[in-house]
Amino acid sequence: MTTPARTYNQAHIARPDNGKRRVSIYWSWSYPWEVQRDPALLYNRFSTMTEVRLATWPAYAGPEYDAHEFLQGIDGTLELFHRSALTFQEVAAATTGHPVAVFQRVDQAGYRLPIDERVLDDTDTLMIFGLDHLLGEEEAAPAEIEALQQWLGQEGKCLVLAPHHDVGFTDDKAQQQMEYLHHGDPLTPRVQRFSGFARSLLTGLSIPVHNTWGLRPATIEGTREVVPLTRFQDLDSAGLLRDVTSLSLHPHLPHYELTAPEGPDLRVLGRQLIDQTRPHPFTLAGNTEFNALVHLPPAAGRAGDIVVVDSTHFTTLFGASDSLKSFWRNLVTMA
Repeated sequence: MTTPARTYNQAHIARPDNGKRRVSIYWSWSYPWEVQRDPALLYNRFSTMTEVRLATWPAYAGPEYDAHEFLQGIDGTLELFHRSALTFQEVAAATTGHPVAVFQRVDQAGYRLPIDERVLDDTDTLMIFGLDHLLGEEEAAPAEIEALQQWLGQEGKCLVLAPHHDVGFTDDKAQQQMEYLHHGDPLTPRVQRFSGFARSLLTGLSIPVHNTWGLRPATIEGTREVVPLTRFQDLDSAGLLRDVTSLSLHPHLPHYELTAPEGPDLRVLGRQLIDQTRPHPFTLAGNTEFNALVHLPPAAGRAGDIVVVDSTHFTTLFGASDSLKSFWRNLVTMA
């Protein structure tokens, strides 16, 4: 069977409610602002596709990634991110019977889409991929906070907040260099700070979580296989960890720092061991793991669930194991 023809530049068609979850992805960036960042800048920008091709050669050395077929600037890298989410979209669609809707806060054509009834009315699981740089100054408006509060007031809704890392949030060049050597990714600058939009939602919705650092998971010695999560399955009332032993091996994952005490309404479900062979300020302070998966079950005044987990766990840039796909299925079928 051939893959379906791709379409572009169309309005979203609402999905009927068939009793299964309708999943939507919302990329929180302004695509034009991100792709028009000056490639001469050292900090707070995505790599160009040419830089990606050089750093990962020969992964993207084929003619299908030449300039005739693929964008070579920062726009090409953002399109690579979109491509990397296709497998998740396919798994989610096969599991729920619904196509995954994909929205952007500001898309390639310059259309701005705030979170309102157009996004929420046919969505049961909203995944906000927080990959907007802080310098882009994206922030949820009061009307968006209110719309999400009303939406989360409905039973069965789930908000997945996925702010990415915060690397180099200091003027101390020695610390910036230590962080850089820890994650070891030449395509991530020494200062790269995400996500203004997700942070405004964390504040506006009173979610006591803060994304910080960019940490490299530990791997099983002699392999590129990530060390299994430290799982707290006794707290996993939603079944998110069913048949899940690990998430993805991404070299700079955020620590989801809790800003309120852990308890029944604020649960860390998974912690990830950190690579101790590469020094980092967080590990030098005595930490061996970071919070990778946080769940806020329904609570007073909120009938829906909130899950905090990194957006890169829904892409295939660093592989997609059976365990990761189980996590995807658990998320899109959670009761």
